[in-house]
Amino acid sequence: METWINSLMDTLGAPGAGLAVALENLFPPIPSEVILPLAGFAASTGRMGLLSALLWTTAGSVVGALALYGVGALFGRERVIAIAARLPLVKVADIERTEAWFARHGTKAVLFGRMVPIFRSLISVPAGVERMPLPVFLALTALGSALWNTAFVLAGYVLGENWEQVTDYVSVYSKAVLVTAAAAAVCFVALRVVRALRPGRGARRARAGRS
Repeated sequence: METWINSLMDTLGAPGAGLAVALENLFPPIPSEVILPLAGFAASTGRMGLLSALLWTTAGSVVGALALYGVGALFGRERVIAIAARLPLVKVADIERTEAWFARHGTKAVLFGRMVPIFRSLISVPAGVERMPLPVFLALTALGSALWNTAFVLAGYVLGENWEQVTDYVSVYSKAVLVTAAAAAVCFVALRVVRALRPGRGARRARAGRS
């Protein structure tokens, strides 16, 4: 991974770092916590300018997020609801509550979601589904991405050859986020199963169907 990113930066300079970050948005397993401090280290050695590294990595974040926003907009609300209706443990009401939540908190979710591993890519999809105004989406994405990218690029710039220390610290943060998300998903499924198996539920449904 590091060799591939280094090759992009050697060939294209700061635009190569931007391209790597754009791909990270589209393919979350490519870690920005490797790309960004490595770009900072490259800037410290003179392979690219520090300001160029900051601008191009932020531009890459915006481009990648915009692509996922387009996927969400193309997919559309109707298709999301149609798929949800076919899933055994998901209800249309869940989607509607999510829509209501996004309507209230979507701006904060897009802004601060840029600083949460995995979710910084995925949050662009519901923004597209809900058709968040594009200028608002772009402004929030640029601001959130600039804050995240600047912190990591500067860390790599300051640490120099020890830039990998950043990756070590952030990997702990990323694992904590993933464990929390997995636990939330397990709780959601468990609650759905318990409610489905609750005594009397089937009888109530049958009576409702006869009435």
